[in-house]
Amino acid sequence: MSDATPKGFVQMPDKVTTAQTTKKGIINNNSTDPNKILPLTYPWARQHYKNGVANNWVPEEISMQQDVELWKKTGPGALSEDERRMVLWNLGFFSTAESLTANNIVMAIYRHVTNPEARQYLLRQAYEEAVHTDTFIYCCDSLGLDPDEVYNMYLTIPSIREKDEFVVNLTKSVFDLSFTTEGTKNIQLFVHDLVGYYVIMEGIFFYAGFAMMLSMMRKNRMVGVAEQFQYILRDESVHLAFGSDLINTIVEENPEIWTQDFQDELVQMIKEGVVLEEKYADDALPRGILGLNAEVVKQYVRFIADRRLERINLPKQYNVENPFPWMSEIMDLSKEKNFFETRVTEYQTGSLDWE
Repeated sequence: MSDATPKGFVQMPDKVTTAQTTKKGIINNNSTDPNKILPLTYPWARQHYKNGVANNWVPEEISMQQDVELWKKTGPGALSEDERRMVLWNLGFFSTAESLTANNIVMAIYRHVTNPEARQYLLRQAYEEAVHTDTFIYCCDSLGLDPDEVYNMYLTIPSIREKDEFVVNLTKSVFDLSFTTEGTKNIQLFVHDLVGYYVIMEGIFFYAGFAMMLSMMRKNRMVGVAEQFQYILRDESVHLAFGSDLINTIVEENPEIWTQDFQDELVQMIKEGVVLEEKYADDALPRGILGLNAEVVKQYVRFIADRRLERINLPKQYNVENPFPWMSEIMDLSKEKNFFETRVTEYQTGSLDWE
């Protein structure tokens, strides 16, 4: 677990274990049986569900008034063009990326992950993706942005389009209605797509944006949008933890799929994802702002990629240090502001890996 783990959170075991019950494995069960969730086969899936519930929030809880005033401001103290670009680039990428992740859960992953407690978590995650989509509607409405501009950036901005297309291509197997997870080759295809979705999309492609937007919070600029991203990051950390445990469990139950060639294929895929995220960092930060530049963001992406590789038992590729030690503090949501009463209350806690 990262040293950024907030106090009070329960350590989840690094190694995935399964309870010995009469239920079958995490895939290839009857997909339409009643939800026989007890006795639990995978307590970690139930814990991730409880952590998701503990993280519950909606975008309207976060005041956007200061952001609206700053976005409209001109002259001294106004946002620079590069700051505006960075905000727009991240709103543009995340606004469509969240719908891609929701589609993967609802239309593909849920169909093939047939264990009931894992399905319960996927339903929770699908709800959270809907909240995230609503967040970007709320941000656009609050700032008076042109929705056509923001929501079409995946078509008009090459670095955003390339990331979206990469993930769509990586996860196309599970969208084939004739696809099943029966047999070694098909299980490999499923794990391949899960790595594309959970490890690359949610675990790497989101994190340059998180670093950029949370850097705004450090400067007390666009704090409402930044806080929305902070809450999304909290959710995504649980998504990533669940996805990693899911991948590791499938491999544990089907060890024949974990060949050296397959491992090499996954490593190469993740490295290609890093290259695309680095191009996005160059595009969103062409000159550098707020003590932030593309090179340091790219180092952070490599650091994060190594964490993702290790989490699914693959070797690190970059061996770089975390260039953003401040992320440890800024990602700690141990407190929740009550924006209507201007006081601070304790936030519920659960278990997750922040980076």
